[in-house]
Amino acid sequence: MPDRPTPSRSMRTLVVIHSLKMGGMERVAVNLADAFASEGHDSHLLSCRNRPNDLNPSDSRVTLHHWDQFQQLMKSVVGIPVFLLSRLFLGVILPRSHFMWVGWLQGWLLKRHIHKLEQQHGRFDRIIFRGLGTFKYFWSFRDDRCTYVLENVIHYDSPLWQKRWEWKLVLQDRHLVCVSSGVEDSAREAFSKGAITPRSLRVITNPCPVEQIRAQAEQTDPDIPDTPYIINVARLVPQKGQALLLEAFARADIPHQLVIVGEGPLRQELEQKARSLAIADRVFFAGKRANPYPWMKRADLFVLASEYEGLGIVLTEALACGTPILSTDSRGGVRFVFRGELEQFLTPATVEGLAAGLESTVARLPITVQDEWLAPFRSDVVTDAFLSEPEVTAP
Repeated sequence: MPDRPTPSRSMRTLVVIHSLKMGGMERVAVNLADAFASEGHDSHLLSCRNRPNDLNPSDSRVTLHHWDQFQQLMKSVVGIPVFLLSRLFLGVILPRSHFMWVGWLQGWLLKRHIHKLEQQHGRFDRIIFRGLGTFKYFWSFRDDRCTYVLENVIHYDSPLWQKRWEWKLVLQDRHLVCVSSGVEDSAREAFSKGAITPRSLRVITNPCPVEQIRAQAEQTDPDIPDTPYIINVARLVPQKGQALLLEAFARADIPHQLVIVGEGPLRQELEQKARSLAIADRVFFAGKRANPYPWMKRADLFVLASEYEGLGIVLTEALACGTPILSTDSRGGVRFVFRGELEQFLTPATVEGLAAGLESTVARLPITVQDEWLAPFRSDVVTDAFLSEPEVTAP
């Protein structure tokens, strides 16, 4: 990561996230708020859904705010008519367009709420929206202090003419940040198709709270196997590639058990696949765990087989636990983690390639995790980048 000027003073920051459910993007939002606080800044975190938290800041200096965007929309004078018109008519005519019709009003409501927060706490120097799914519902809110973080590769799940319209509303003339060079490549490709010119575009990766993860990894869990195992921690959805991992594991000649930590709609299908591959006795589906780090720490190897990843924050978390990593060379940000010496632990995204990677990596165990592998993800590096002035794109 290139050197950037370090902020000369303490700043007041606001990180905005849709909700604080248990998920990778949400964990990163909390980590970023914690990182700002740990570096001496006045850090605030705003969750836009009023629901019980799965996640909370670890640093007590972070000020946590809740603001229910749907509730506020319904309370506004025109909110109910706009919502019903969108859901029952406009959204039917143009599928996946709901955010377009409600976003202009919700953006104004959010602007008003942030103004109230500033009356109480002081003016924010930086406002950081995490994830396209968060800030597209506030597309009418524009402020030069805002930075919008693209967490994943951009998909074309609608006709291109509709995507161009959406991108104009959400991405045009804004300060954009990509969590990896792979996400940046995806964004530039989309922008060329949609004739989009961001106000600025740069790569700032996700912070990894190494000391916090190591402390949590020391906790015990009686369900952790006492036999050697390799581990995958991810939602059980097609993107995460557990079906490919099971096939490669069945083919690989290694003595380990495979532990899969996570929950999702594919669980029954994956359990059946393990049975059909005759490896059910060697695969343990551990389900969702509030603290997966003890599982990571006690594993001999962390394996990721995703079809695509914005970055793959679990890879840095595994390194923080002292566990070596292996991954398929997938689209997006995985290569941003596997740089330098780590590049040798990337495999082709095929059954044969991953199986060969498992065999060769297990044969080299134990592998000592190097501190420099995590250097780009240090809190001070990431926060300094967010607080530096972006280079505005030439018109």
